[in-house]
Amino acid sequence: MELKKLMIDTKSVWIDFPGLSGFSVEVANLSRKELTSLRKKCTGQKFDRKTRQVVEQLDEDKFVTEFTKAVVKGWKGLTLEHLETLLLIDMTGKDGSEELDYTSDNAETLVSSSTEFDTWLNEVVFDLDNFRTGSEGTTVQKAGKVLPK
Repeated sequence: MELKKLMIDTKSVWIDFPGLSGFSVEVANLSRKELTSLRKKCTGQKFDRKTRQVVEQLDEDKFVTEFTKAVVKGWKGLTLEHLETLLLIDMTGKDGSEELDYTSDNAETLVSSSTEFDTWLNEVVFDLDNFRTGSEGTTVQKAGKVLPK
């Protein structure tokens, strides 16, 4: 038996967002290989005049875009009332029970604008227990370390 044949490149699961009843996010795990590739794709070279050397610099906006595309596959149950707890929004004349549809643009905006969501997402994506067989629908209670960006 060979390990390479047993490995899975990616797997997605639905995970409930803690504290926001009914809000679930479909997330995909990100392997070390995929994360390294993603970081390379978002890193450019820049000439530093002070040191007179070429230095690598991470394009943070591009990284957020690519990271979000890679790990957030969908969501359900994100009401405006829930959204209001994650970031500042204008609720004037809006029904709090109205749901915000999942789009890649909405996901990218949420990841880049909500520290709480970004922290939770990083905790969930890099915890293999969330992607093991039979773990679908688990709730991660507490956010931990945040992936440096």
